[in-house]
Amino acid sequence: MSKKLTKREEDYSKWYNELVVKADLAENSAVRGCMVIKPYGYAIWEKMQAEIDKMFKETGHQNAYFPLFVPKSLFEAEEKNAEGFAKECAVVTHYRLQNDPDNEGKLRVDPEAKLEEELVVRPTSEAIIWNTYKGWIQSYRDLPLLINQWANVVRWEMRTRLFLRTAEFLWQEGHTAHATKDEAVEEAKLMQKVYADFAENYMAMPVIKGVKSDSERFAGAEDTFTIEALMQDGKALQAGTSHFLGQNFAHAFDVKFTSKEGKQEYVWATSWGVSTRLIGGLIMTHSDDQGLVLPPKLAPIQVVIVPIYKGEEQLQKITEKVTEISSELKSKGISVKFDDRDTLRPGAKFAEYELKGVPVRVALGNRDLENGTLEIARRDTFEKQLVNQSDAVSVIEELLEEIQVNLFEKAKQFRDNNTTEVDSFEDFKTIIETNGGFVSAHWDGTDETENKIKELTKATIRCIPNNAKQENGKCILTGKPSSKRVIFAKAY
Repeated sequence: MSKKLTKREEDYSKWYNELVVKADLAENSAVRGCMVIKPYGYAIWEKMQAEIDKMFKETGHQNAYFPLFVPKSLFEAEEKNAEGFAKECAVVTHYRLQNDPDNEGKLRVDPEAKLEEELVVRPTSEAIIWNTYKGWIQSYRDLPLLINQWANVVRWEMRTRLFLRTAEFLWQEGHTAHATKDEAVEEAKLMQKVYADFAENYMAMPVIKGVKSDSERFAGAEDTFTIEALMQDGKALQAGTSHFLGQNFAHAFDVKFTSKEGKQEYVWATSWGVSTRLIGGLIMTHSDDQGLVLPPKLAPIQVVIVPIYKGEEQLQKITEKVTEISSELKSKGISVKFDDRDTLRPGAKFAEYELKGVPVRVALGNRDLENGTLEIARRDTFEKQLVNQSDAVSVIEELLEEIQVNLFEKAKQFRDNNTTEVDSFEDFKTIIETNGGFVSAHWDGTDETENKIKELTKATIRCIPNNAKQENGKCILTGKPSSKRVIFAKAY
């Protein structure tokens, strides 16, 4: 298979799909709409998972695990949540197969093995978790309850794309219970901040923090706090959400606690999650026509060393020096790969690691050994420098930090350059249709207007920014008064 990618400006969607496959991140599986995450792609997810999990634990959360299957009656207990996910649910109705007597070797559902109650394959876990919490919470002493789980979920999507939207995906989902409304709201906002910190400081992906409009909020929530990122094609990506659930699930599952005053009260709830969709966001934020561009903090391989040699004797001498440099890099927590395969020429290896987005590439040849030098190339800018071997480790350390910062600044500049304020619907339509990006505009606050704008332009309200400034304006569609601007965009 050719490693050459379609140019982004020619066909962004095709470029993305090719890159995911050719960089060995993932591929489509035999199950419609599902993906196989390959080792290199899963290594990125593992690094994401490790950092996010650490952030959760630093904020007092613990991990647990809950069943994949949700009895239908429990799933239906909170009506808005059930209604919101109904069309995406996969349902188990039977528990056994049997041989078909008329077709040897064929299997069919055993009609006598019908479940007494159908089971929903979890699209989200609020129902099973809140049914469980009923037995865990009796007193104010049991609160707050701060639980997260790492799991898979199934949402029967009709149109799928690797990482961005698949029928099954990996994620984490936090579910917390609190004694007061204020505590729950603060928890939901805290997790939005955690997600934003991770996106910006690890993914090098700038985000806008805000709250969803009524029609865009999570089914069953009173408020949904979101982080929104802008991809290179001018479309928005919802990168993480945190929901204030009020007492909706507590009422649905009768989860009460005895307060300090001895009164029976319903608990207050939140839920929040990010998924393997983050890998799609990582790809689309930084990558180029040569392949992946990965921020060093999340790159499975931060440094690759390629030997340039003739014969085993030269390779042996190079290997001795590489072992010395690698050991020092690894002692500083930097991941290193020494690619001494004799099946590929150096140029082919360079192209492979460009495609896979390895942040720093080191080339070391026989002449370098004689001169005490080596060549260091950075993936983000393709710049190369010749440095003394004695300085290599310190140069690489500084370079990894510099690349991390540069990727964020570059993405932030792109986001800022593609955020436009408009005051008329004609200007709004022009920007959405030609340039895309985030469009800051006034909206009258009604679902009717929001839906009409979506119908006319395919743009949705991504969020009402947390830092939206108060200003008197008029809705771009209806001309009705508006006190703040919201962010519109076409979105994944």
